[in-house]
Amino acid sequence: MKKIHFYLIIIASIVLIGSVTAGWIHLYISQNTIPAHVKVGGWDVGGQKKDEVLKKLDAKLNGLQQQPITIYANNKDVPKVTVTLKNAGVTFEADAFRSAALRLYQGGWFERMNERRHFQKEWGITPHWNISVIKQKFGPAWEEKYFGKPVNATRRITPSDDVVYTPEISVLRIDWESFTHTMTALIPKSFSGPDESSVPLKMKLPLYTMKPKVTVNSLKEEGIERKIIEFSTGLGTSASGRVYNVSSAAKAMDGMVLKPGDLFDYSKVIAKAEEKYGFREAPVILNGKLVPGIGGGICQVSSTVYNAALRTGLQIVERRNHSLPVSYLPKGLDATFAEGSINFRFKNTTGKSLIIRAFVEGNTLTIKFFGTFPKNTEYSLESRTVETLPVTEKLVQNKDIPVGAQEVLQEGKPGYIVETYQIKKVNGKVVERSLVSRDTYRPQSRLIAVNSNEPGSSKDSSDSKDQVVEDGISGPNF
Repeated sequence: MKKIHFYLIIIASIVLIGSVTAGWIHLYISQNTIPAHVKVGGWDVGGQKKDEVLKKLDAKLNGLQQQPITIYANNKDVPKVTVTLKNAGVTFEADAFRSAALRLYQGGWFERMNERRHFQKEWGITPHWNISVIKQKFGPAWEEKYFGKPVNATRRITPSDDVVYTPEISVLRIDWESFTHTMTALIPKSFSGPDESSVPLKMKLPLYTMKPKVTVNSLKEEGIERKIIEFSTGLGTSASGRVYNVSSAAKAMDGMVLKPGDLFDYSKVIAKAEEKYGFREAPVILNGKLVPGIGGGICQVSSTVYNAALRTGLQIVERRNHSLPVSYLPKGLDATFAEGSINFRFKNTTGKSLIIRAFVEGNTLTIKFFGTFPKNTEYSLESRTVETLPVTEKLVQNKDIPVGAQEVLQEGKPGYIVETYQIKKVNGKVVERSLVSRDTYRPQSRLIAVNSNEPGSSKDSSDSKDQVVEDGISGPNF
């Protein structure tokens, strides 16, 4: 009997202890408060009711977002800008703490007790910053309004051939990398007090000096130091159409910049001149004769440029003399052009950029090169006729004159074979003499009209196979 009584006491004690323990656990896990000594962003929330804490947390996070920040520059013309952190693209959250607080009341007894027993004591708040929001406020339009626009440096050549530079205008711009570092450090990482929005934040706008793409230094690096050559040819008694054509070609190339290694291509100059200015009627060369055409005179421009290029020691890539000597230059120093078949090209071998100026003033065509060239070096040219080609006679049938009679239609002119040499001098002494070209100018036949009374004889036996139009862009029947 005593044993039974003992066992009943034991069982009753176990039940009592279990009941007390269960009651304690129930009370422990059912607490509506945050565990003691817990802080969120430095704010002590331990022992406070969970629902009130979460509600206050939302208010405090919103208070941080409403905190003003003043952004200023050390420039009296730039106004201070004050915005809230929210309007600067900053938001705050404490989602980790919020989730942990909710887990205190989720799951079974064991899970809830375990969450409360091991609840973390220190919780942070997490800021998020969308920088694009503030960049919209301080975008390019704002920068241009208060700091202006950059202006490129310019280079001009004066009427006296001086190379003059106008400095660039640099402007201030926002250094967004520094802005990001400073702003990131400035954004609060904790709650500073009961009213976070009352704490003012200030930030000096980080700026840097932005230079335009073209500066005086970048222009000077191109090497346009001075006028290195000037060469002119006269227009003589050229008719207005020819003067117009020469002027059009000159204007099309005026101001052209050749970078180191660039090719000067006269066909492109003519294409530009024809499109922009057009050409007029003036004599051209066809089959060794001067005939009416369009564009007559354009080869005076290529020939004048050719002489300037030779006197600068530039590499001539493509050049051919006229079939007839020209009046404005010695034989051997001309450069003809025939659209689609004969071109004039040279390469800029100075190692620096080259500017070409070309213009007609009065009765003179002038070409100037501006660039870099040794002052102790000069080139001269020497041309000599090594052979004179005799005049030949060509008979032209003409039934309108008496049989057996002759009539001179054109007096012939001799032809020439000419050699041109380039002489290089350094410090006044000849250091090189080289053959530039060996040119042939065809003789012009002496044309004689005859009537041999032979059946089927043609009126003109002159060769008409070669239809290359020199010194223009089109020949008769244009």
